Amino acid sequence: MELKLNAKVIKCVGGIFAIRLGNPELEQLRASGVEPESDILYCKARGVFRHERITLLAGDNVVVRIDPRLLIASESEQGSEFDASAGIMIDEILPRRNELIRPPMANLDQIFCVFAAAKPEPALITVDKLVTIAEYKQIEPVIVITKADLAPDAAERYADIYRRGGFSVFVCGIGSDCGELERFVCEKSDLTSVFAGASGVGKSTLMNRLFPSLHLTTGEVSPKTLHGRHTTRHSELYPLDRYFEGAVGYIADTPGFGMLDFVRFDFYTKDDLVYVFREFEPYLGHCRYTKCTHTKEEGCAILEAVREGKIPRERHDSYLEFYAELKNKRSYGNTK
Repeated sequence: MELKLNAKVIKCVGGIFAIRLGNPELEQLRASGVEPESDILYCKARGVFRHERITLLAGDNVVVRIDPRLLIASESEQGSEFDASAGIMIDEILPRRNELIRPPMANLDQIFCVFAAAKPEPALITVDKLVTIAEYKQIEPVIVITKADLAPDAAERYADIYRRGGFSVFVCGIGSDCGELERFVCEKSDLTSVFAGASGVGKSTLMNRLFPSLHLTTGEVSPKTLHGRHTTRHSELYPLDRYFEGAVGYIADTPGFGMLDFVRFDFYTKDDLVYVFREFEPYLGHCRYTKCTHTKEEGCAILEAVREGKIPRERHDSYLEFYAELKNKRSYGNTK
């Protein structure tokens, strides 16, 4: 008799999906006569998803169809290894609360936007793209600045930009204590969170410090390009209950990236732009002109706040660049 159980996709590699069962679902599976060694199983997905161009993402909540008879047969033939091609199939993707293109994940609560104070030099434009996309998707951005030991003054300058905007900010480096960040993660251990940022900023190194048993592969910055080498090859969720008692959430490491392309992808529109800079909110509706673009108009409350130092100029500079990119772009019909 087939079972239909809810599960969460925690990794997607080459058409094989690692799924995690909750305790009730695991008990149902055991009651059918199957004794898996772990709550994590491997399977494929129905071909209809590929035909309909639906991409399964780490973080997806799914319904899996399980035939215990095939699992038992597979187990007896191959020892403790379950055959991913038999017995388990992802049958349905449950509705997503949100999804991201980069990193490719779904159903996130918060995103740790990681960038280095130096080596590589931070591109705040890329950081702010990631932050604003998260804001648009209603994912809470948390700022993490690594390699502060290499450029402590710069690290504090960057931290001040985002603290003034009302973001949670953490500064880390060799010799510094990550205890404050670890406590923050522990307090949020009921959430699904992801560490994301450009290649070479030290995401995996940082996660290894926070969660030593992960043993994530780390790499160095290329001396020729001064850009990071990709070490994480895919997005993967790690259950936080392995690190914090009573935790029910997940933490994820993701592949690094160099850019977020507003021209190719419809992350959000020009009309959304002013609402994804949280520093602007107190000044909206107070400009002289109702159709103020907040770029150059006289009587603009946001421009006045920038001049007075109430809004960091660096954040408004990002707004101006995004406005210019979005102003004349055409939609590619790929809103995510």
